[in-house]
Amino acid sequence: MDELVGEWLTLPDAAELLDVETSRVRRLIDEHKLLAVRRGDPVVRSVPAAMILDGEVVPHLPGTITVLRDAGFADEEMLTWLFTADDTLPGRPIDQLRAGQRGEVRRRAQAMAF
Repeated sequence: MDELVGEWLTLPDAAELLDVETSRVRRLIDEHKLLAVRRGDPVVRSVPAAMILDGEVVPHLPGTITVLRDAGFADEEMLTWLFTADDTLPGRPIDQLRAGQRGEVRRRAQAMAF
């Protein structure tokens, strides 16, 4: 997964970028507005850095997470899908969301639910 995601942030680092307390980052994860996985040495919860843009959670990411969760995806599966290049988009779904292009990303996520 590290080769797909690239840069990871610990929860305190994510909190600093979002200008919130670490407890707020935990809530964002619990509320399915951000994704985190346990990784590293020592093992800690980490958030992909690409999920934060200009001090905020990437627009349309929470809704996309909801669609993927409704389709039965586990957190690691969602991360794999979001960070895997798709030539027909083009690029990775996370990059499309970062560019404000949610429509096609959501359509593909919804199609996987069926």
